[in-house]
Amino acid sequence: MRDVAIVAFAQTDHLRRTDELSEVEMLMPVLHQVLDATSLRARDIGFTCSGSSDYLAGRAFSFTMALDGVGAHPPISESHVEMDGAWALYEAWVKLRTGEADTALVYAYGKSSPGELRDVLTRQLDPYYVGPLWPDSVALAALQAQALIDAGETDEAALAAIAARNRTAAADNPHAQLVGSVPAGDYVVRPLRTGDCPPVGDGAAAVVLAAEDTARALCTRPAWIRGIDHRIEAHSLGVRELTDSPSARLAAERAGAFERPVDTAELHAPFTSQEVVLRKALGLDESVRVNPSGGALAANPVMAAGLIRLGEAAARIHRGESDRALAHATSGPCLQQNLVAVLEGETTHV
Repeated sequence: MRDVAIVAFAQTDHLRRTDELSEVEMLMPVLHQVLDATSLRARDIGFTCSGSSDYLAGRAFSFTMALDGVGAHPPISESHVEMDGAWALYEAWVKLRTGEADTALVYAYGKSSPGELRDVLTRQLDPYYVGPLWPDSVALAALQAQALIDAGETDEAALAAIAARNRTAAADNPHAQLVGSVPAGDYVVRPLRTGDCPPVGDGAAAVVLAAEDTARALCTRPAWIRGIDHRIEAHSLGVRELTDSPSARLAAERAGAFERPVDTAELHAPFTSQEVVLRKALGLDESVRVNPSGGALAANPVMAAGLIRLGEAAARIHRGESDRALAHATSGPCLQQNLVAVLEGETTHV
């Protein structure tokens, strides 16, 4: 199996609405930027994989239209996952590891602004017992937050501090949607206030992966993927312990995250309470810098936010600001599905 690295990352500015842009128009500048960073052209890419959701777009097979952003010629080897782009990256990583390609372009996009996101996300739920009740994403996150408060693991003040820390960090992120001091606001669903919830917005992101010497030729300091794994909780919320995330812990273990400390963690925690759960499951203490980009509380383009966590962690390694980073992505209600990757700079390769 070959070593694979993230060699380039690009993302849009994340905005509340992009009514004037189609998904293709939103995506194309990002694709050009990430390819320009490596001096690659479309014909040089061995595999292309994307992540998006037809439910957001409101039409079937919407990802085929987004391929217009990649280009109609030359013909490409292409795949798509109806998931966050982090899972598209996983598929591309497997392709490169097994030698089926030397380079891969991975992209993801989501426009949440046209519809009611809280209602759209109910379609992720069990279609027989839970879905027909229409509990929305914020209500389910509030159940998890209240479980944490009842267990004595956090309180509303601590959750507000998490929001403040993330959005203060986002002041250094030119792509973030919410930055600086954001008031706690009114309750959306108790105990979650406006400030505990992610912004609704539109955005896209892309990365380029490369294997072995190709990665070294394309990037001064590649972000090597030392391990990556994803796991899932039981579909039924009633049989899960909402104050913990065994699937995130297992994914981290299989990815090698516990073998030695990380210095940075990019956590896909759209709600403040989810950061509490993830810190415990992933064993992150105060020595680890968590979400220096601001995380999903600063910008949460659905279907791209998880890929952005991987890209942000890789970018810090590219710039020499991190040597060993953990990146996490999630999908589904209350951290149902979790992907964890461990990235390292060249100097820590053993």
